[in-house]
Amino acid sequence: MADTMKAAVWHGQKDIRVEEVAVPAPPKADEVQIEVSYCGICGSDLHEYLAGPIFIPTEPHPLTGHSGKTILGHEFSGKVVAVGSDVTNVRVGDLVAPDACQHCGVCVTCREGRYNVCEKLAFTGLMADGAFAKYVNVPANICYVMPAGTDLEAAALIEPIATGFKAVRMAGTILGETVVILGAGTIGLGTLQCAKAAGAGQCIVIEMSAARKELAKKCGADVILDPRDCDVVAEVKKLTGGSGADVSFECIGNVKTGPLSVDIIRNNGRAVIVGIFEGPSEFNFFSLSATDKKVIGTLAYTVDDFKGVCALLANGSISAEPMITGKIALDDIVEKGFEELVNNKDAHIKILVEPA
Repeated sequence: MADTMKAAVWHGQKDIRVEEVAVPAPPKADEVQIEVSYCGICGSDLHEYLAGPIFIPTEPHPLTGHSGKTILGHEFSGKVVAVGSDVTNVRVGDLVAPDACQHCGVCVTCREGRYNVCEKLAFTGLMADGAFAKYVNVPANICYVMPAGTDLEAAALIEPIATGFKAVRMAGTILGETVVILGAGTIGLGTLQCAKAAGAGQCIVIEMSAARKELAKKCGADVILDPRDCDVVAEVKKLTGGSGADVSFECIGNVKTGPLSVDIIRNNGRAVIVGIFEGPSEFNFFSLSATDKKVIGTLAYTVDDFKGVCALLANGSISAEPMITGKIALDDIVEKGFEELVNNKDAHIKILVEPA
């Protein structure tokens, strides 16, 4: 193995450089080293490019000690090439799709099995170096070992789809119910497919982009509503006998769509908040206390969600293929990746980067 490798390193706002860096040191006792096959560009990566540091720490992170310039990338698949001395769940040669939630293992939520909201949570590629590189080291306990023959391009999308899988799981049973998905980006389309797989009776998608409307159709949307063309709350009520949807999934993170996700559900319905919000929304809490409506927050996933997504991909209940809208080399990540997403965002869902 060479001593150096190419990596996409964040240095600051609008400053990501593909440069030679040292190959990671041999993995620590509880880590594995992975040769990266594919890594997707996430919305959080784009936010760091345009306006960072947002999640990238400026002071040493309490779990990882990382701060400052960072190798981005956390939606990835690859092959294990080395394991630490204490690792028993992963072997050299295993194909893996790691989740991004590095965690302490001792706080109350970690002990509950909800390590996705660890008190010291650190995301790979933000609070620790990530996978826009040939090799990356991650904790072994966040690696999901995939069955032999798993498509590695699709496997790179397990991470974002798992966010939708967990959101659907958090909603409880949706068998035969009407669900509304706000937004048809990566997370919205993953949530849509998981909702269909979970037996939703009717899936309504709220989206404005023409390209994303078409992808929503391919991913199983029964109805697509554009808020520029109609009153979406009134339309959903028409489709549900005047009551509203049983469940909504907010997958945008916009000042208007948070409250809309509550307005669009029936009394005693559930609004699941998946999107990442950059600022507050104005909200009247009487719309909850007067209706028995429930708002459920959800962040990321756990390894169990990766297992579920992999099973659904294997049996054909969901598909990653419609969501992959570009594949590029690492050398092209700025021009054909980040800048392409800035200038032609509506045409893309997931651009995969191949570090080789």
